Amino acid sequence: MAYSKFSEMVEKCKENPHTKTVAVAGAADEHVLCAIIEAEKINLVKPILIGNVAEIETVLRKLGEVPKDYKIINAETAADCGIEAVELIKKGEAEFIMKGMVDTKDVLKPLVKKENGLHTGRAMCVFAYTEVPQMNKLLAVSDGGMIPYPTLEQKQDIILNCVEVLHKLGVENPSVAVLAAVEKVNPKMVETTDAVALVEMNKNGEIPGCDVVGPISFDIAMSKEIAAVKKYDCPYCGEFDMFLTPTIAAGNMMHKAMVLCGGSKMAGVVIGAKVPVVLTSRSASTEEKFVSLALASLIS
Repeated sequence: MAYSKFSEMVEKCKENPHTKTVAVAGAADEHVLCAIIEAEKINLVKPILIGNVAEIETVLRKLGEVPKDYKIINAETAADCGIEAVELIKKGEAEFIMKGMVDTKDVLKPLVKKENGLHTGRAMCVFAYTEVPQMNKLLAVSDGGMIPYPTLEQKQDIILNCVEVLHKLGVENPSVAVLAAVEKVNPKMVETTDAVALVEMNKNGEIPGCDVVGPISFDIAMSKEIAAVKKYDCPYCGEFDMFLTPTIAAGNMMHKAMVLCGGSKMAGVVIGAKVPVVLTSRSASTEEKFVSLALASLIS
């Protein structure tokens, strides 16, 4: 059964008899540590903090914490933070990674190194789980953070990645809307031709475990009423489990518009490797980082 609110996800994490361990790369950041502290206090996660020990301890004290209560691993550079985090995953001492005050490449570069054995071979993407006021369940949106102009093959990977995660979250047969500006195929609009190809891949078993629909515009995908007016016959309108966006720009703008103008809340993780990575924006709120930790905990 699909989650309808982030609070349900958090409660589910609390029920897990095994608390997941997160390797926090570049942990000397107040927003990151606020989320980590809040998550640890309710046994959502067990953190291993990686970075400059003195800086991490200073932030912990500022937040009223006792540094010796935390496991801290020293790493002098941002690149070292990412390497240490991946080593913890390889040794089985952590189950997922959270990016703190380091660049994305510092975490993902060691994660996808062939010799580390943690890459699945699929394109990696951002799984943005969104609590939308107008919907009765959480909505997945991808990809708004990794691939600027995904090819047809990369779009296939994105759907496969997200469907795998949605299955772990209890959505048995996710409905996937392949978004475009129009519902008819236009050879000059690659998102429409890709949509038709993805629907065919779904039918022939190349994208299993879900129902793919498209091309479909955002308004029709969001509203049964608009779908009826525009005579778009689809049972999932207003109730889709996932939106596939045509470009990173479209996905990024959709996320921000839904949050800033539509009152939505978002959790985000990078998927496509054997472990998820909490990779929220540096400007993300403590709450967004917190629910992203819950999301990663449930799917790792």
